[in-house]
Amino acid sequence: MQRQWCDTVNLMGVQTNAERILAHTERAVREDEALEVARERADDLGVTPVSPAVGAALAMFARMLDAKTVVEIGTGAGVSSLWLLRGMRDDGVLTTIDYEPEHQRAAKQAFRASQIAPARTRLINGSALDVLPRLADDAYDLVFVDSGPVDHPHFVREGVRLLRPGGTIVFHNALCDGRVADSSQRDAATIAVREAAKTLSEDDKLIRVLFPLGDGLLCASKM
Repeated sequence: MQRQWCDTVNLMGVQTNAERILAHTERAVREDEALEVARERADDLGVTPVSPAVGAALAMFARMLDAKTVVEIGTGAGVSSLWLLRGMRDDGVLTTIDYEPEHQRAAKQAFRASQIAPARTRLINGSALDVLPRLADDAYDLVFVDSGPVDHPHFVREGVRLLRPGGTIVFHNALCDGRVADSSQRDAATIAVREAAKTLSEDDKLIRVLFPLGDGLLCASKM
Protein backbone atom coordinates (compact mmCIF):
# COMPACT_ATOMS: atom_id res chain seq x y z
CA MET A 1 0.00 0.00 0.00
CA GLN A 2 2.34 2.74 -1.26
CA ARG A 3 1.11 6.24 -0.48
CA GLN A 4 1.07 8.99 -3.09
CA TRP A 5 2.78 12.19 -1.96
CA CYS A 6 3.27 15.68 -3.42
CA ASP A 7 0.46 15.39 -5.95
CA THR A 8 0.00 19.16 -6.05
CA VAL A 9 -0.61 20.53 -9.55
CA ASN A 10 -0.56 24.08 -10.82
CA LEU A 11 -3.67 25.99 -11.87
CA MET A 12 -3.44 24.61 -15.41
CA GLY A 13 -3.69 21.07 -14.03
CA VAL A 14 -0.13 20.20 -15.07
CA GLN A 15 2.66 19.42 -12.64
CA THR A 16 5.67 21.73 -12.73
CA ASN A 17 9.12 20.21 -13.02
CA ALA A 18 9.81 20.98 -9.33
CA GLU A 19 6.59 19.20 -8.34
CA ARG A 20 7.51 16.16 -10.44
CA ILE A 21 10.94 16.00 -8.78
CA LEU A 22 9.47 16.24 -5.29
CA ALA A 23 6.78 13.67 -6.07
CA HIS A 24 9.42 11.26 -7.36
CA THR A 25 11.56 11.84 -4.26
CA GLU A 26 8.66 11.02 -1.96
CA ARG A 27 7.56 7.94 -3.91
CA ALA A 28 11.10 6.55 -4.00
CA VAL A 29 10.78 5.39 -0.37
CA ARG A 30 8.77 2.29 0.38
CA GLU A 31 7.57 1.38 3.85
CA ASP A 32 7.01 -2.02 5.41
CA GLU A 33 3.77 -3.29 6.91
CA ALA A 34 4.51 -2.04 10.42
CA LEU A 35 4.92 1.52 9.18
CA GLU A 36 1.86 1.31 6.96
CA VAL A 37 -0.26 0.10 9.89
CA ALA A 38 1.12 2.93 12.03
CA ARG A 39 0.08 5.39 9.30
CA GLU A 40 -3.44 3.96 9.27
CA ARG A 41 -3.57 4.36 13.03
CA ALA A 42 -2.43 7.98 12.65
CA ASP A 43 -5.26 8.58 10.17
CA ASP A 44 -7.74 7.17 12.68
CA LEU A 45 -6.43 9.57 15.33
CA GLY A 46 -6.43 12.57 12.99
CA VAL A 47 -2.64 12.84 13.23
CA THR A 48 -0.53 13.82 10.22
CA PRO A 49 2.64 11.68 10.21
CA VAL A 50 5.88 12.52 8.43
CA SER A 51 6.09 11.43 4.81
CA PRO A 52 8.13 8.34 3.90
CA ALA A 53 10.96 10.48 2.51
CA VAL A 54 11.11 12.52 5.71
CA GLY A 55 11.14 9.31 7.73
CA ALA A 56 13.98 7.90 5.67
CA ALA A 57 15.92 11.15 6.12
CA LEU A 58 15.47 10.91 9.90
CA ALA A 59 16.77 7.35 9.88
CA MET A 60 19.73 8.50 7.79
CA PHE A 61 20.53 11.35 10.19
CA ALA A 62 20.38 8.96 13.14
CA ARG A 63 22.64 6.46 11.37
CA MET A 64 25.19 9.10 10.34
CA LEU A 65 25.31 10.44 13.90
CA ASP A 66 25.63 6.90 15.32
CA ALA A 67 22.82 8.14 17.54
CA LYS A 68 22.41 6.60 20.97
CA THR A 69 20.26 9.34 22.55
CA VAL A 70 17.45 11.04 20.61
CA VAL A 71 14.63 13.36 21.68
CA GLU A 72 11.42 13.57 19.66
CA ILE A 73 8.90 16.35 20.25
CA GLY A 74 5.55 15.06 19.01
CA THR A 75 5.14 11.28 19.20
CA GLY A 76 1.99 11.13 17.09
CA ALA A 77 1.17 7.51 16.29
CA GLY A 78 4.84 6.51 16.21
CA VAL A 79 5.65 6.76 12.49
CA SER A 80 8.61 9.10 12.87
CA SER A 81 9.60 7.26 16.06
CA LEU A 82 9.93 4.00 14.12
CA TRP A 83 12.08 5.65 11.47
CA LEU A 84 14.34 7.22 14.11
CA LEU A 85 14.73 3.92 15.96
CA ARG A 86 15.68 2.13 12.74
CA GLY A 87 18.58 4.53 12.26
CA MET A 88 19.76 4.53 15.87
CA ARG A 89 22.26 2.20 17.49
CA ASP A 90 20.91 -1.07 18.82
CA ASP A 91 21.50 0.18 22.36
CA GLY A 92 20.02 3.61 21.62
CA VAL A 93 17.13 5.12 23.57
CA LEU A 94 14.47 7.35 22.05
CA THR A 95 12.84 9.87 24.40
CA THR A 96 9.56 10.90 22.79
CA ILE A 97 7.23 13.56 24.19
CA ASP A 98 3.53 14.09 23.50
CA TYR A 99 0.71 15.69 25.49
CA GLU A 100 -1.92 13.24 24.15
CA PRO A 101 -1.96 9.88 26.00
CA GLU A 102 -3.91 8.36 23.11
CA HIS A 103 -1.06 9.16 20.74
CA GLN A 104 1.46 7.43 22.94
CA ARG A 105 -0.74 4.38 23.33
CA ALA A 106 -0.84 4.15 19.53
CA ALA A 107 2.95 4.55 19.37
CA LYS A 108 3.42 1.71 21.86
CA GLN A 109 1.36 -0.52 19.57
CA ALA A 110 3.66 0.44 16.69
CA PHE A 111 6.74 -0.33 18.75
CA ARG A 112 5.41 -3.75 19.73
CA ALA A 113 4.54 -4.57 16.13
CA SER A 114 8.14 -3.73 15.13
CA GLN A 115 9.54 -5.73 18.07
CA ILE A 116 11.19 -2.68 19.61
CA ALA A 117 12.45 -3.58 23.08
CA PRO A 118 10.66 -1.54 25.78
CA ALA A 119 14.04 -0.36 27.15
CA ARG A 120 14.72 1.45 23.88
CA THR A 121 11.89 3.96 24.28
CA ARG A 122 11.05 6.48 26.98
CA LEU A 123 7.58 7.95 26.42
CA ILE A 124 6.84 11.13 28.36
CA ASN A 125 3.30 12.44 28.51
CA GLY A 126 3.17 16.21 28.85
CA SER A 127 3.99 19.54 27.24
CA ALA A 128 7.44 19.60 25.66
CA LEU A 129 7.90 23.15 26.95
CA ASP A 130 7.64 21.74 30.48
CA VAL A 131 9.62 18.55 29.83
CA LEU A 132 12.64 19.84 27.90
CA PRO A 133 14.07 22.01 30.72
CA ARG A 134 14.35 18.85 32.84
CA LEU A 135 16.58 17.09 30.28
CA ALA A 136 20.37 17.26 30.56
CA ASP A 137 22.59 19.71 28.68
CA ASP A 138 24.84 18.44 25.86
CA ALA A 139 23.46 14.90 26.25
CA TYR A 140 21.64 14.12 23.00
CA ASP A 141 22.80 13.22 19.51
CA LEU A 142 19.61 14.26 17.71
CA VAL A 143 16.53 16.33 18.51
CA PHE A 144 13.52 16.06 16.19
CA VAL A 145 10.79 18.71 16.48
CA ASP A 146 7.47 17.65 14.92
CA SER A 147 5.21 20.18 16.62
CA GLY A 148 2.94 22.88 15.22
CA PRO A 149 5.07 25.45 13.34
CA VAL A 150 3.91 28.26 15.59
CA ASP A 151 5.85 26.63 18.45
CA HIS A 152 9.18 26.37 16.62
CA PRO A 153 10.79 29.46 18.21
CA HIS A 154 10.08 28.04 21.68
CA PHE A 155 12.10 24.92 20.91
CA VAL A 156 15.21 26.49 19.39
CA ARG A 157 16.98 27.44 22.61
CA GLU A 158 16.05 24.31 24.58
CA GLY A 159 16.62 21.97 21.64
CA VAL A 160 20.10 23.32 20.87
CA ARG A 161 20.98 23.21 24.58
CA LEU A 162 20.32 19.47 24.63
CA LEU A 163 22.72 18.71 21.78
CA ARG A 164 26.18 17.33 22.30
CA PRO A 165 28.92 18.84 20.09
CA GLY A 166 28.27 17.51 16.59
CA GLY A 167 24.61 16.82 17.42
CA THR A 168 21.78 17.87 15.12
CA ILE A 169 18.35 19.44 15.60
CA VAL A 170 15.68 18.93 12.92
CA PHE A 171 12.47 20.93 12.60
CA HIS A 172 9.62 19.50 10.50
CA ASN A 173 6.96 21.76 8.87
CA ALA A 174 9.66 24.31 8.09
CA LEU A 175 8.05 25.44 4.81
CA CYS A 176 4.44 25.88 6.03
CA ASP A 177 2.93 24.59 2.79
CA GLY A 178 5.27 26.88 0.83
CA ARG A 179 4.24 30.07 2.61
CA VAL A 180 7.69 30.64 4.08
CA ALA A 181 9.05 31.26 0.58
CA ASP A 182 6.38 33.90 -0.12
CA SER A 183 7.34 37.20 1.52
CA SER A 184 3.72 38.40 1.38
CA GLN A 185 2.60 35.66 3.78
CA ARG A 186 2.39 36.98 7.35
CA ASP A 187 0.28 34.46 9.27
CA ALA A 188 1.38 33.48 12.77
CA ALA A 189 2.80 30.07 11.86
CA THR A 190 4.84 31.41 8.93
CA ILE A 191 6.24 34.25 11.02
CA ALA A 192 7.16 31.78 13.78
CA VAL A 193 9.00 29.47 11.37
CA ARG A 194 10.94 32.40 9.93
CA GLU A 195 11.84 33.53 13.44
CA ALA A 196 13.15 30.07 14.36
CA ALA A 197 15.20 29.89 11.16
CA LYS A 198 16.64 33.36 11.77
CA THR A 199 17.64 32.47 15.34
CA LEU A 200 19.41 29.33 14.15
CA SER A 201 21.20 31.21 11.37
CA GLU A 202 22.49 33.84 13.82
CA ASP A 203 24.11 31.23 16.08
CA ASP A 204 27.74 30.96 14.97
CA LYS A 205 28.02 27.57 16.69
CA LEU A 206 25.55 26.02 14.22
CA ILE A 207 25.64 24.90 10.60
CA ARG A 208 22.14 25.18 9.09
CA VAL A 209 20.42 23.75 5.98
CA LEU A 210 16.83 23.51 4.71
CA PHE A 211 15.63 20.42 2.82
CA PRO A 212 12.40 20.47 0.75
CA LEU A 213 11.18 17.06 1.92
CA GLY A 214 7.65 16.66 3.25
CA ASP A 215 6.68 20.11 4.49
CA GLY A 216 10.32 21.09 4.87
CA LEU A 217 13.14 19.98 7.18
CA LEU A 218 15.18 22.74 8.79
CA CYS A 219 18.34 21.18 10.21
CA ALA A 220 21.15 22.65 12.32
CA SER A 221 24.27 20.91 13.58
CA LYS A 222 26.22 22.07 16.64
CA MET A 223 29.91 22.59 15.89
